[in-house]
Amino acid sequence: MSAPQKPRLVLVLGDQLTPNVAALKAADKARDVVVMAEVAAETDYVPHHPKKIAFIFAAMRKFAEALEKDGWRVRYTALDADDPVASIPEALLAAAQAESASAVIATRPGEWRLIEALQEMPLDLQMLEDDRFICAQSRFAAWADGRKSLRMEYFYREMRRETGLLMEGDKPVGGKWNFDHDNRKPAKPDMFRQGPKRFAPDAATRAVLDLVNERFSGNFGSLEDFWFATDAQQAEEALAHFLTHGLPGFGETQDAMLTGDPFLNHAMIGLYLNVGLLDPLAVCRAAEREYSAGRAPLNSVEGFIRQILGWREFVRGVYFLEGPGYVARNVLGQGGDLPAAYWGGETQMACLKAAVAQTEREAYAHHIQRLMVTGNFALLAGVDPAQVHEWYLAVYADAFEWVEAPNTLGMSQFADGGVVGSKPYVSSGAYIDRMSDYCKGCAYDVKAKKGEGACPFNLLYWHFLNRHRERFAGNPRMGQMYRTWDRMDDAHCAQVLEEGDALLARLAAGEVV
Repeated sequence: MSAPQKPRLVLVLGDQLTPNVAALKAADKARDVVVMAEVAAETDYVPHHPKKIAFIFAAMRKFAEALEKDGWRVRYTALDADDPVASIPEALLAAAQAESASAVIATRPGEWRLIEALQEMPLDLQMLEDDRFICAQSRFAAWADGRKSLRMEYFYREMRRETGLLMEGDKPVGGKWNFDHDNRKPAKPDMFRQGPKRFAPDAATRAVLDLVNERFSGNFGSLEDFWFATDAQQAEEALAHFLTHGLPGFGETQDAMLTGDPFLNHAMIGLYLNVGLLDPLAVCRAAEREYSAGRAPLNSVEGFIRQILGWREFVRGVYFLEGPGYVARNVLGQGGDLPAAYWGGETQMACLKAAVAQTEREAYAHHIQRLMVTGNFALLAGVDPAQVHEWYLAVYADAFEWVEAPNTLGMSQFADGGVVGSKPYVSSGAYIDRMSDYCKGCAYDVKAKKGEGACPFNLLYWHFLNRHRERFAGNPRMGQMYRTWDRMDDAHCAQVLEEGDALLARLAAGEVV
């Protein structure tokens, strides 16, 4: 009679909360042991928002319970356990000793930092591709191979063809691939706008909230009014709520910003997708059905699907294609410190104050607030992109490095030199004034290009273009900007640059701006 096989350890991370994740599919329920752990190495490598930590821990605990009900044996170590573990490798080593196991089955993590930590363990590691994405990494690498530049729009069209989403044969529904032109309208207050679906914390979530409040109350971010979904059923309810109430009006105002209305018609499901509570292709199919049924317009549905099928899949492909050194890139050589205003410090800039206050309260800001307010200002102000990257990774509940780093270092900060975007996304205050109501209550005058009360975005926009002229003047998408600058009066330009220098000096000195 043969000896029973030794159990293998099946690692499930906090962003792998999917019943058919690769490691679970490869495991044997009768033989193997699932290992899950809340560890300081993951909570502390950046100062995560308390709501983000609470969301992930609550979802992990409920997923572990569901696995046990399904017949799995689960070794779950809570952060406040009598015998806690400090890191994921430590949790696996402790489990290996307790279970007399030497083999680990893991789904590839979404951060190079953790991939490398697992590979250094003295255990037999089988690391499987994370197949919960629409585009396999090998497929993305094949698409990228030989291209002079990687552009999301062309990748997105390829994914539309392969999935058949919003396609009529080989042509896009509506005759266009992209309806962005229709999705750039400002928003007006609407007392009937419902926002995302909210969930009252259950007993498991309340226990996590108590733990997080005790351990992480010093972190940036409020834990009050926690309402996130924390299991797959709730996440599906949140999606259904958005499809009914948010998607029809999502498109036109998806780039708008409005004081007192942090969500507008945004889905607020990125965090659920990114931990595995929702399936991305199923979400896209559900949105497509709303268009087919006549319940949502094409510009809204296409714009929503593009964020998932296009941007989300594209940035993941870039992150793994570019390798672990990607997060250290800084091609513009920017080295300034992130202003204290990003951590809730005082600022006179109404737009920055609103975006940061919302982030502190909700662990959320939509893509334009991130790109054109906090990201735009950091880029114009010459902030070290590593500090910007760590801030975004810390403060948003949907931020995991595979999705956050290319969006921040590539799209927002141009630190990768154009891998993600063909030009830096910078603007003067005029864009923010056009797409928001922030400027009406600001201490600065968005119409003032220089002089007393001039909007900092106006001064730093031209200062940025001037100091990086050698790199960007030949960019076809930026030629008009430089031609406009060159037509300005010399005295005007000199004053703008002088006042820009003074503003940057004030920021470097830690003064309130």
